[in-house]
Amino acid sequence: MKFLFDLLPIIVFVAGYSSGLSFPEYGINKPIEFATALTMAAALAQVAWLKLRGKPVETMQWVSLGLIVVFGGATLLLHNPNFIFWKTSALDVALAGGMLISRYVMKKPPLALLMGKELDLPTRTWDTLMWAWVLFFLFMAVLNLWVAYVLGEAIWVKFKLIGGLGLPFVFAICQGIWLMRQIPAGDGPKKET
Repeated sequence: MKFLFDLLPIIVFVAGYSSGLSFPEYGINKPIEFATALTMAAALAQVAWLKLRGKPVETMQWVSLGLIVVFGGATLLLHNPNFIFWKTSALDVALAGGMLISRYVMKKPPLALLMGKELDLPTRTWDTLMWAWVLFFLFMAVLNLWVAYVLGEAIWVKFKLIGGLGLPFVFAICQGIWLMRQIPAGDGPKKET
């Protein structure tokens, strides 16, 4: 259920764009502007829903909300889809930067903080994982812009849903396979006592 909740803004964006609607009388001149406005509302509603229920709002939800408000707001105010194209790349760069800050400023491998209770791995292995994800996020940032500017807006919207979700999923599976090979025979996930 949480997975679908997290996907809500992307699903709303694609549905809004696919509707083909625009509302010039309200300053929403293109379907991409309509989709952007809906996504901003969905992201705000998500955070409000969590706050009203007394649930914690994760850091990445705050970062994503901030980026959608800034880049989405610029798209709507300036009637320029370039800003919303850049939002996804900005989020990917923020994820890569966050990992590097965690590792080199806070002196802790970020993935070890997330999964260290389940897996006992050497720092070198955690660092290799971190660098793989940093490079992947930077690749996704560049790929996002390439799709937007070379293949066009309509393909980019489809890529957001299919490629933007599918590629990280495939990469995570590859990381899992690689990780399994790093665990010595007889070791494995930590067991609770």
